[in-house]
Amino acid sequence: MANVTVIGAQWGDEGKGKIVDWLASRADVVVRFQGGHNAGHTLVVGNQVYKLSLLPSGVVRGTLSVIGNGVVLDPWHFRDEVAKLEAQGVKITPDNLLLAETCPLILPFHRDLDGLREDASEFKIGTTRRGIGPAYEDKVGRRAIRVCDLAHLDDLGPQLDRLCAHHNALRTGFGIEPIDREALMAQLREIADFVLPYAKPVWVTLNEAKEKGDRILFEGAQGTLLDVDHGTYPFVTSSNTVAGTAASGSGLGPDGAGFVLGIVKAYTTRVGAGPFPTELADEIGERLGTRGHEFGTVTGRKRRCGWFDSVLVRQAVAVSGVTGIALTKLDVLDGFDELKICVGYDLNGKRYGHLPPHPRDQEAAVPIYETIEGWSESTAGARSWAELPAQAIKYIRRIEELIQCPVALVSTSPEREDTILVRDPFRD
Repeated sequence: MANVTVIGAQWGDEGKGKIVDWLASRADVVVRFQGGHNAGHTLVVGNQVYKLSLLPSGVVRGTLSVIGNGVVLDPWHFRDEVAKLEAQGVKITPDNLLLAETCPLILPFHRDLDGLREDASEFKIGTTRRGIGPAYEDKVGRRAIRVCDLAHLDDLGPQLDRLCAHHNALRTGFGIEPIDREALMAQLREIADFVLPYAKPVWVTLNEAKEKGDRILFEGAQGTLLDVDHGTYPFVTSSNTVAGTAASGSGLGPDGAGFVLGIVKAYTTRVGAGPFPTELADEIGERLGTRGHEFGTVTGRKRRCGWFDSVLVRQAVAVSGVTGIALTKLDVLDGFDELKICVGYDLNGKRYGHLPPHPRDQEAAVPIYETIEGWSESTAGARSWAELPAQAIKYIRRIEELIQCPVALVSTSPEREDTILVRDPFRD
């Protein structure tokens, strides 16, 4: 049995939640390895809808779930999300949810700084204002407070000195009061009792699971095009979202990633600012958004919509080492007379087979389209190739050719079982 790493292969919001939930029912362990509570996953189980932003999707199924060291943790949101799921009947305990002892904490002043920066400039990144970026900055600046520090708050003085020296200078520049150390310590003491029972050396647990031959599912957040190194910088998230991060963000090692499943929507969406070559600011874009219910799980923001961009997905497949893709929301394309796929870009008369790195060039890139006949029949709820219209199959096959990667799964509705299995990630 192979392990499976699930990553988004566009700008996030590709439907990872359903696919991870579908796989989690067959996994022994589910691991989040990067990001924070800026990542929204929606799971539909029967008549119940679960909206997760921090916890691994496996918790809904009772699968052992792990938050790895690559995640930045808002401990108060952690408590609230656990309480929210428990109110929906999900049992969560330190036996089925483990938290890496070395996770950096997102603290109230991180949220302050996130918002202050976004408001101070006309150049908007599109941050969720949840403190993710500033928390990662403190991690690499070696001044972060981590989960394990909650067990040693009386020894926190020197680290807090470093942290306050950095942030108070920034807060002064923004004209706000310095960090109230006493209030912060009181908040940390209050939350520590809730967080610490979940804290474990998760790298030990994961390596033991690997030795036993357990099936481990790594659950990525956001998408490859939001990767801080490989995405449309600076309109990106603050972590590495590519599959390779599953190793560094969990402590299992690079040979544990297994089958890399890239989740790809049958069209393209993006939340927030940044370049989007195939964006449709017309009735077709509106139709895609309405039929696809394109609103962010975390922010509620309306997603921008456009045609499928094979150039960007091919890039994502390459940099993440994707083994196979899961194509989601195929049913949203039902009823279109024709569909378009971006197969390249025109930039000042020169054809590009990849997206250039500079934002100005990315904004200037004009998509080169290939037109494909659509289909009038419904694909909603299809669970086999035989239930798909011939033209829908042609569309899928053309995508495979253009992105140079085979389709492993096709999702035809939000329901977990409405999935066509082409290749089993846990067996390949």
